[in-house]
Amino acid sequence: MSAARVFVARLAGCTVFDPAGDRVGKVRDVLVVYRHSDPPRVVGLVVEIPGKRRVFVSIGRVTSIGAGQIITTGLINVRRFEQRGGEVRVIAEILGRTVVFRDGSGPATIEDVAIEQASTGEWSVSQLFVRRPKTSPSPFAKGATLFATWDQVRERAAKGEAQSAEQLIATYSDLKPADLASTLLDLPDQRRLEVAGELPDDRLADVLEEMPEAEQVEILTGLGDNRAADVLDQMQPDDAADLIAQLPGDRAEHLLGLMEPEEADDVRLLLRYEPDTAGGLMTTEPVILSADATVAEGLALIRRQDLAPALGAAVCITLPPYEPPTGRFLGMVHFQRMLRYPPHERLGTIIDQSLEPVTATAPAEDVSRILASYDLVSVPVVDDNYRLVGVVTIDDILDYLLPEDWRSHDDEPPTAQNATDDERNNTGKRVSNGTS
Repeated sequence: MSAARVFVARLAGCTVFDPAGDRVGKVRDVLVVYRHSDPPRVVGLVVEIPGKRRVFVSIGRVTSIGAGQIITTGLINVRRFEQRGGEVRVIAEILGRTVVFRDGSGPATIEDVAIEQASTGEWSVSQLFVRRPKTSPSPFAKGATLFATWDQVRERAAKGEAQSAEQLIATYSDLKPADLASTLLDLPDQRRLEVAGELPDDRLADVLEEMPEAEQVEILTGLGDNRAADVLDQMQPDDAADLIAQLPGDRAEHLLGLMEPEEADDVRLLLRYEPDTAGGLMTTEPVILSADATVAEGLALIRRQDLAPALGAAVCITLPPYEPPTGRFLGMVHFQRMLRYPPHERLGTIIDQSLEPVTATAPAEDVSRILASYDLVSVPVVDDNYRLVGVVTIDDILDYLLPEDWRSHDDEPPTAQNATDDERNNTGKRVSNGTS
């Protein structure tokens, strides 16, 4: 193996390859065990393989680390990773911790951890990159940074003091919401709540939309009422409605009262319908225009960066008003159809006459059949007065059709080339967490 000092935060997201150059997965964390006197010993890597499964890769199976990639022997155990007693994840649990210098010079926060390979082949923590508290009241000031060895510091664990998650959030800033949700689900319960508490409202909203309902409720319950309402405001109305429906009635109504009125009205509209109907599955934020609007106006609206692809696939045409529930629904214009006409063409003249809307009370099974039969990504939903109240998109139907635990569903894949757990069981004596 190429011996070098490696900073763990830079390993996050690095691609792992087998000896033939085939991609195995991506690094999500580094696993260490504390020792009584020596620096923590590196046990292995937590690697995300296809299917979002997190597996353990022994450090003994790693032949090269460098240049943004990691080479392994190709033999890994594809059993889902489960953290064992005495094991500590560097990115999830060490970055952001507060340490105190043994020489009495004060505290500092760990921002990165360097691991290094000894001549014996063993990998261990060699240095900590830490930041001192800032000394200036300026909001732009930052504390001084320096390197420290493991024996120069000790951890400070003040009773009741929450561990900062700022560095962990920065490390995972480039992850997609679904990947960040998977990362949070792998964290210990308390750490998950700490990280969720420090995420920006819009980022947390995106992450919650990718989580199972039980964890959504757990995180929302751990937030203050005002913060919880702000996060719900940032969620898609259908996702927010699904989450609020899991809460006790009094808390649900209290949070609705704290939300922005327009957002709360959308959620209340969705809560009127059974969850297995078109009304219960739909989103209330489709792109809506008048029949007099032009192709150019339609294309400009669906170019919005914050618009979900399924919602941008078509424009709904209605009579005024143009907020659900709208005036009478006239039809839809698909974006590909808009591309075939000049910019000045009126949308009312190119409506798809073959697509019929569904009623808000239509069973979800009927909606799924329509989407599948006509190769659609969305279908309009109307009330008894033929007013548009929303659209059901393909992702809404997939969420309904897939099992409730699909986000964490984890069937065991073939294991013909699995490595054994022997090297993990013999990676060094495990001791209780904490520095000596």
